[in-house]
Amino acid sequence: MMISNILTTILSLGFIVSVILLKDVRSSRVLELSDGFIEMKNDGHWFIMFYAPWCGHCKRLEPIWRHVAQALHHSDIRVGKIDCTRYKRVVSEFGLSGYPTIMFFRDREGEFKFNSERSTEEMVHFAKRLARPPVQEVTDSKDIEMLKQTNKNFFMFIGKSVGHTWDLFYDLAKQYQAHSYFYITPEITGKQHFVFGETPAVVVYKEEQHYSFNAEEWDMDFNTSLTQWINTERFDTFVKVTRSNIHHMLETNKYLVLALVEENKIEKLPPHHSEFLQMVESVIVKNRERFHRNFQFGWIGSPEFANSITSSDVTLPSLIIYNSSTRHHHFPEEKPHELTPESITLFLEAVRNQSVKAYGGSGVFIQMYRMYYETKKSLVNIWVNNPAVASVLFGLPIGFLLLICYSTCCTDIMDASDDDEDDVHHEKKE
Repeated sequence: MMISNILTTILSLGFIVSVILLKDVRSSRVLELSDGFIEMKNDGHWFIMFYAPWCGHCKRLEPIWRHVAQALHHSDIRVGKIDCTRYKRVVSEFGLSGYPTIMFFRDREGEFKFNSERSTEEMVHFAKRLARPPVQEVTDSKDIEMLKQTNKNFFMFIGKSVGHTWDLFYDLAKQYQAHSYFYITPEITGKQHFVFGETPAVVVYKEEQHYSFNAEEWDMDFNTSLTQWINTERFDTFVKVTRSNIHHMLETNKYLVLALVEENKIEKLPPHHSEFLQMVESVIVKNRERFHRNFQFGWIGSPEFANSITSSDVTLPSLIIYNSSTRHHHFPEEKPHELTPESITLFLEAVRNQSVKAYGGSGVFIQMYRMYYETKKSLVNIWVNNPAVASVLFGLPIGFLLLICYSTCCTDIMDASDDDEDDVHHEKKE
């Protein structure tokens, strides 16, 4: 009787474990791939994370990557991951230089590296954009209304798909497809949703507002002005700036107005930091026509990242303006707690007029100081976060150098002693 009960219990536990494992397998839509993927990459749409098991960033990305796979499960995009420590052939094949690396593969049309914020929303939109044609046609008014509700921003070409403007728009759509959605609609449909001049026209929709491209506002040729306009308008008014997307921001050649605050581990802000962000954002919201052409507003939630921009320890919350062309940065004269929307507005005007003191730049000595500052910060972080590793990392070389010095000194002393003994023997013989 006892044996029967034990067997029943074991079978029950086995069934429960099987159900749990099956549920876990089904809940994860991520495909575990090998280097055989190299031969499969041109077959359909693939969204792949290249990772290493020891990589801390990879471990933090793992649950987000599962959410991405779940969100794309009903599409034609297959989501997978490859362990580069096991399948090293993929490292050289795709030119991988760090982990995690996220790439999208589209049939035989090439591969695209993801270099933006690693959030579920950003990565899902990235994959969906690349899985579609560069420009999609929209003819139904209801579809445009739906686009306004589902897409955070998109560009709309209004008119017929002929002529120079259309050709340029299509080429720009291919160039910026990884960053924004692009559509075309007839004039009669476009008039129901957007305000514009003559057709063909190009408008951008973002943050529940739309803005029309006007070539007369730009002091450059038509091709350059439309290219620059799309490159700058693809960003929201007030963007979270990270190490992943700042290089995209620098391509706008605008001044970056950066509010510096500190997020906690769950990406929450202290109340006074949140109020500071709202105040800075209110300046660009109320003065968009005045400042949007020259300034891109954003905020940084990482003190380490903020300090690396200025090569100094910045008090938080704070405000800086970074010149994306010259790599200079500017601080307001007021202390952070003294800033108001009015003083920030005056600060922006002073920067635009180049009448405020500039720090940093791209000179040789400035670059050398940046290298020194970054190296110092890295060493301090290693010591603070992992003293044991730091002791081994720094202790072994120092100990080795001391051993060499000791051996050298001892050798010299021994040689000197031998010489003294020889002199003594020589004197005795005389």
